[in-house]
Amino acid sequence: MADAQLSPRNIPDRLQGRGARLMKSWEALLLVVATAIFLGNSLASPYFLDPWNLSDATFNFTEKAMIAFAMALVIISGEIDLSVASIIALASTAMGYAVQLGFDTPALVAIGLGVGLLCGAANGLLITGLGLPSIVVTIGTMSLFRGLAFIVLGDQAFTGYPASFSWFGQGYVWWVFSFEFTLFVLLAVIYGVLLHKTNFGRTVYAIGNNQTAALFSGVRVGRVKFMLFLMTGLMAGLASICLTSRLGSTRPSIALGWELEIVTMVVLGGVSILGGSGTIPGVVLAALIMGMVTFGFGLLNVPGIVMSIFIGLLLISVIALPILWQRARRRFAQ
Repeated sequence: MADAQLSPRNIPDRLQGRGARLMKSWEALLLVVATAIFLGNSLASPYFLDPWNLSDATFNFTEKAMIAFAMALVIISGEIDLSVASIIALASTAMGYAVQLGFDTPALVAIGLGVGLLCGAANGLLITGLGLPSIVVTIGTMSLFRGLAFIVLGDQAFTGYPASFSWFGQGYVWWVFSFEFTLFVLLAVIYGVLLHKTNFGRTVYAIGNNQTAALFSGVRVGRVKFMLFLMTGLMAGLASICLTSRLGSTRPSIALGWELEIVTMVVLGGVSILGGSGTIPGVVLAALIMGMVTFGFGLLNVPGIVMSIFIGLLLISVIALPILWQRARRRFAQ
């Protein structure tokens, strides 16, 4: 029998370099999109490039991005928290009620963070303690927390916050850099290190990829998930402090609908809604994109309902496109 002719194969002596991987990453695409939107806004409105206008634009995303960083870890672990906007409302209501009793700024900050932590702990206990699905629990607590705010306030509003309290949402650290934007950058670094450079971050990825395997590997899955829901509660409390400080008042409808925008921000940043993958730099770029789009629409006097339609279409698109892309690749490979 004649010897079989083997076709030559080119076997690379090394994997793709880091630069090549970055160029093909989702974050690289987001960077291109962010640059295009920045250039488009600058051409569409002569006021966009004003430093103070750019500073004002950051208020469109900083508070939501604070929560999005923690939400990214929750979704990577295979869970979700839809109660974050209602936690903001309840924490803001608690701070407003405390103001009526004469509490000063330090106490208000402690109350805002404390209510956020308690709400996060409640979610975590129901999910990890009773084994309930996170989407069911957080839909329930979303209604519960918002309902409590409406019971306390009704159609009224809490005002009269101390002048020192307004610095959190209206103060500037240096020149056009607000306290909120500075906090956003600091939290991006903290969560980036936590997710990408620590054992805790690797544990979150492991749980999201295969919870059963992580459990049999000795990972305390329940404890890790409980900590993640504590983080989202804490970040919602922090966002409540900044938002209430910026608005100067509390209404039960505060931050209404933010959970949709926060989840959209996370998924647009490349975090898989099924868990197991995603990066903090991607979430940062997604926050910048959504902030610039919102501010650009505002400069062009686009109605707010158009922004709501855009957010809905964007959420559907960023979830559907990867699935359609994978199906197309499998079809062409056959």
